Amino acid sequence: MELRLRDESRRWSAVALDAALYGGPCRWRDGWWTRSVETAGVRRLEYKFWVTTHDGQRSSMLDPLCRNVVRTGFGDKSEWRARGYREPQWLSADAVRGRMTTTVFPSTLAGGIPARVWIPVGLRAADPAPLLWCHDGSGYLDGADITQWAGAHIAAGDLPPFRLVLADARQRMSWYSGSAAYLRSARDALTALSDRYAVRGPVGVLGSSLGGLTSLLLSAGDPRIGAVLSQSGSFFEPGPRGRSDAGFRWYPRISSLVRQLKSAPPPRHTLSVALTWGAAEGNRGNNERMAAALTRHGWDVRAAELPGQHTMTDWRDGLDPILPKLLRDSWCAQG
Repeated sequence: MELRLRDESRRWSAVALDAALYGGPCRWRDGWWTRSVETAGVRRLEYKFWVTTHDGQRSSMLDPLCRNVVRTGFGDKSEWRARGYREPQWLSADAVRGRMTTTVFPSTLAGGIPARVWIPVGLRAADPAPLLWCHDGSGYLDGADITQWAGAHIAAGDLPPFRLVLADARQRMSWYSGSAAYLRSARDALTALSDRYAVRGPVGVLGSSLGGLTSLLLSAGDPRIGAVLSQSGSFFEPGPRGRSDAGFRWYPRISSLVRQLKSAPPPRHTLSVALTWGAAEGNRGNNERMAAALTRHGWDVRAAELPGQHTMTDWRDGLDPILPKLLRDSWCAQG
């Protein structure tokens, strides 16, 4: 496939495609800036162009030839879809409605942990029900429609009625990079939730990217957690393999914790781990190696490579079937 940006009068001195592993400089020819993209095995692609004027001014722009636009945590992007791409069926399925409450969990972290708790209509505080904690809750709410996912699976009988905690981070890079203070605060928040609601069975945890790393760290150290899904976890590695991430301020702390995880025996408590990653993303290799290391040391691991990039829409598309099965196995095993 060729992505093109028209520029007959050479307004720009350079154009680059911003599309994760597919990005790079474009070539100008016959009035068009173009870049070829190999789309074999790719279902969808989020991208934008960076244009540079002759006086050195650089700015981003969407593809005027593309009608599909997606909202991301990094601004709007154009979206290419393969001919056979289909959105998840649960997006348009009948769903149980819920109510949302807003809270802040006190902690030593500045301002505490802000969160929203989604509760299916009819479920009272005293009614025992499972709990799913979701890191980057606002991202999953806005970009993955996670409450529709929950309501649809409850309505279909795939999952029992459960409470969904949409937790956010005021300082995401710091908190979600293996911060001991954050992990303590999250454990305290789970205690506060158990005081507020009747929590039944093991807790489930979900997160992506740095939130995926944090989800695994939290779950490994808390016996109340029985299931965790890390999507495209940021398992940055020391040495040459982690060279592209080495400029990140929290890289040394993350790489040290990743090294410890990869050599650790399985937790003493029952914990089912699911790791997924995209075939076209930078975290592919470190997720493959994390899955292999945990499996080698005897952890209960389910791993899957999925089509896609390091985006919230791809994480949305990758929730099924692995997350419902993971939670069902954990929650139903405990009655």
